[in-house]
Amino acid sequence: MWNWEFAAEALPILLRGFVNTLIATGVGTLIAVVLGLFIAVAIRGLPRWINWLIRLLVAFVRNTPLIMQLMFVYFIFAGIPGLVNIPALVVGFIVIGIHYSTYMSESYRAGIDAVPPGQHEAATALSLPPVRKFTAVVLPQALRATVPSLGNYAVAMFKDTPFLFAISVVELVTSAQQFGAAKFAYTEAFTLAGIVFLAASYPTSLLIQRLEKRLASY
Repeated sequence: MWNWEFAAEALPILLRGFVNTLIATGVGTLIAVVLGLFIAVAIRGLPRWINWLIRLLVAFVRNTPLIMQLMFVYFIFAGIPGLVNIPALVVGFIVIGIHYSTYMSESYRAGIDAVPPGQHEAATALSLPPVRKFTAVVLPQALRATVPSLGNYAVAMFKDTPFLFAISVVELVTSAQQFGAAKFAYTEAFTLAGIVFLAASYPTSLLIQRLEKRLASY
């Protein structure tokens, strides 16, 4: 049931796939954090017709499967001869980042709405410009309430990276599948892949929980 030689042979291969998993998660998280904040601010501040269009796009992204979005974008921009050949990994972290930005934007919106009205009134009384009011008064307080949920979305994104197999990215789970198929050692490959996922995500979850408790005490 378990072969230590296969396990030792599989681990370096899995770790190479894990590099793509980390790249997709890290860059995707950065895109989601920045774009999510932009979406939240745009919905609050732009004219109504643009607001409606952004909400429609956000609803579309949130209500369609991530794997479908990955395949659609990949085959449009990377799979048709004559178009710019975008690497599959780049397509992957861009699509994952945009997908999760729609969820993070709701966290930002809730955090901004949670800022007491008195804070807005105090900033207005001090004649702070709108941009200064948002960056110095509203945003710091909103981030304090949203950081834990943003961290949870980053962990969820990390666990969704196996969907990248649909666009031929060899990440951790795909590496395990390929090794298992080549050596007929699925038990060793997928067990090690699960351990690597757990070793990476569980400490992150604990840090997020600790951060949440620390922020709640302020």
